[in-house]
Amino acid sequence: MGLKVDVRKLDLFNQMAKEGSGTVAENLGQLTGLDATVRTSQINFLDIEDVKTHIGDDKGVGIYVELNEPPYGYVLFLLEPEDSKQMASAMMGGMGEPSEGEGFSDMERSAMQEIGNIMTSAFIDGWANVLETTIDMGTPNFVFGPADGIVDEMGGWPDSDLVFVVDSRITVDDGDLGMTVYTFPELEDLVALIQDIDLDTDVAVDTEAGNILD
Repeated sequence: MGLKVDVRKLDLFNQMAKEGSGTVAENLGQLTGLDATVRTSQINFLDIEDVKTHIGDDKGVGIYVELNEPPYGYVLFLLEPEDSKQMASAMMGGMGEPSEGEGFSDMERSAMQEIGNIMTSAFIDGWANVLETTIDMGTPNFVFGPADGIVDEMGGWPDSDLVFVVDSRITVDDGDLGMTVYTFPELEDLVALIQDIDLDTDVAVDTEAGNILD
């Protein structure tokens, strides 16, 4: 299929991606009790071979979720190991100090998977509202290791030469903690959805999420 998109609709999708990142920041703040803000949010078209270079090879914690409906692909939350431990501790309500050493306890892994589940739901539900569709997602997966290896672990990459990447950096508590949200939708499926966006859509209203703690 063709990949031509009305530039006005692409701008709406850009707004949608930024609003979705803002929702993730708000929900993360509610979960951890810390202030969270979006530092940067950008869209990239990358050659499939450049995805690993873009992400880097530093050791990190990845929580990834597969999208089972269009636009398919993955949502990946990537954090530094120490930040992950602190977020997991905050998520557990201070029930335990961060574990020592490089490894992660079962409780920390479970807490991070739950964070990934809530964050992905907030992010994707906003997209689904704007696109007037449903987007079912799989179970969050916890991976610890070099970031480019996490990409391999995800697997299932599309056959297309280009990968559409939404890259948002979220910082927590005055920059002391942070995470990067990568969204890898399959390009042709995403374009098909974008083409159906109503130009009169109020993206800010449609992507607004309710209080996750209600």
